[in-house]
Amino acid sequence: MVLASLTAGENYGYEIVKDLAESGLGQIKGGTLYPVLNRLEEAGLVAAEFRVTERGPGRRYYQLTDLGRRTLAEQGGLWLSFGESVRTALIKGGVEPAPRGGGPGER
Repeated sequence: MVLASLTAGENYGYEIVKDLAESGLGQIKGGTLYPVLNRLEEAGLVAAEFRVTERGPGRRYYQLTDLGRRTLAEQGGLWLSFGESVRTALIKGGVEPAPRGGGPGER
């Protein structure tokens, strides 16, 4: 999901967190995101650049590398296949997936 959030272009941590939350993952803490970004950088999937800002602290911007794009395409396909398998198994097993959005007691 972090790699997918960078397909539109480079971004920095706070904006990546917002993108992930808007995608339905809920609130991700920096203590979770930054280790993931560091591992992706070490693996050569993202490149990072620190930039000084005129106001406030500098920011570290991340962007997909060519390897990151290839990995996202490969892994994305695998995740889509996995998701379809889970949905199929739930339907065949007679278990309907929970509706998205509302929780218990909500209309």
